Amino acid sequence: MISYTVILFPLLAALIIGFLSFFGWINGEAGEKTSSRIAITAISLALLISLAGLATGTNQVYDYGSWLQVSKIIIGFKLFTGGFNLALASLFAVLLLVVMRFSVNYMHREAGFHRWFFTLSLFAAAMLLLVLSANAVFTFIGWEIAGVCSYWLIAYAYDRPIAAHNATRVFVTNRIGDGGFLLAIGLAFAWLENADWAAINSGAVDLRQTDATWLALSFALAAFAKSAQIPFSPWLARAMEGPTPSSALFYGGVMIHAGVFLLIQLQGLFQQAPLAMMVLVAVGALTALYSVFVGLTQTDIKSAHSFAISAQLGLMFVECGLGFWQLASWHLAAHAVVRCYLLLTSPSILYNSQGRTVKPVAPILTNCRWAFIASLQRGWLEVALDWAALKPVQQLAKDMSYIDDHLIDPCFTAPASVIKTAAELAHSEEQKIGANLQSELDQFAQGSGLAGKLTQWTAAALHWFEQHFILYGIGRDSIQLGRRLGHAANHLEQLLLRPRYITLFVLISLLVALGV
Repeated sequence: MISYTVILFPLLAALIIGFLSFFGWINGEAGEKTSSRIAITAISLALLISLAGLATGTNQVYDYGSWLQVSKIIIGFKLFTGGFNLALASLFAVLLLVVMRFSVNYMHREAGFHRWFFTLSLFAAAMLLLVLSANAVFTFIGWEIAGVCSYWLIAYAYDRPIAAHNATRVFVTNRIGDGGFLLAIGLAFAWLENADWAAINSGAVDLRQTDATWLALSFALAAFAKSAQIPFSPWLARAMEGPTPSSALFYGGVMIHAGVFLLIQLQGLFQQAPLAMMVLVAVGALTALYSVFVGLTQTDIKSAHSFAISAQLGLMFVECGLGFWQLASWHLAAHAVVRCYLLLTSPSILYNSQGRTVKPVAPILTNCRWAFIASLQRGWLEVALDWAALKPVQQLAKDMSYIDDHLIDPCFTAPASVIKTAAELAHSEEQKIGANLQSELDQFAQGSGLAGKLTQWTAAALHWFEQHFILYGIGRDSIQLGRRLGHAANHLEQLLLRPRYITLFVLISLLVALGV
């Protein structure tokens, strides 16, 4: 029960702050004490409970039941209550408490004060879930919620175009790593029929080395993106656009280390994949060299910190790749504390260091103009990524738009009788080849747990819609009805884009994701 309540208290704080703010019961400067006290009390209770768990020395996994079960695949809600996981959760809770207390004065009279503490509380719950979860699926849930909170706080000053742009860039970049994480979960289910961390580490021994390597590299991709390793390093400097406390918490103390934590969690798997270990060493070393080189020409303190952070993280990846897992664990914990402190005090450092000259670079680089330009342009890494990744996607989008305009749209403007005839012909052909849609639906959409039932109900509703609206409803003014529904949907979308409804939607989605 210890680990469950550690996550529950910050989550409840986020829900309470969001609820009170949504209905206008806390607003402006008068409600600042209420929001801050709720958030600080919740994280304080979480910290005390985690410290109590460390003191008792328990080291086991609590199983809170099955969240989803389909055939042989079972996803259980399991949490660790000891070892490195609980120690790191306690450390993160300390840093969260320090930053929240610091934010009370730092964010005083800010327009988004309540939004700030709502996001910090939600982030606290997400990170504690990420660290304590014994299952890759729930770790991924915490991983994603933490990423969304990061997006919100980078774009805290959303009225500034540069803040919104940087937040979007960071969010999109991290989705590449999320793709690797999802692929790894899929491979774990396909090859091991289980996504528990213990099962992945123990089952890796029985995997072929090629399979173990692909599984490890998929997780490594997620770690590279989350911890700003080459080629994803540029996003970290953009993320510093957010307020100083969020930079200290997200990118100095807590979230930025999630990638390294993921590797430490999977040391059993990586030990069965020597090639993946070599990749960790190569990427980590390259990131450390790149960050040191680029950091020489940074002119603002937060950018300088960002490249110092990625350099240290690169060294942690090298340590993991060389098999020094314990050293990487200690390095992670020490760096989280030191870097969080340095970023929190960065405004004071600037004030106290006025008039002091900057330490010159090595004489060998002093007159090397090409190196200065390359460092100042950050190695043109982001430009190269845009050329290699964004341009092909933009071209693909243009091609898809052309197909939509010249092929898809003309089909929908065809007479209703033609569309009805085509639909009936397709349906009759399905019957001729023995396609039994109802039978397949019944066999496929079977599951247990909340997620299984939601999937089953959704499949049944879509099947009903297909049968009654698409296959049989074409002759009954369905096109006009579809247009009216489209206008209504646009109106509803404009309504839902208001901040209060977005907040409510996020809260509901969070409750559903956690199976509440």
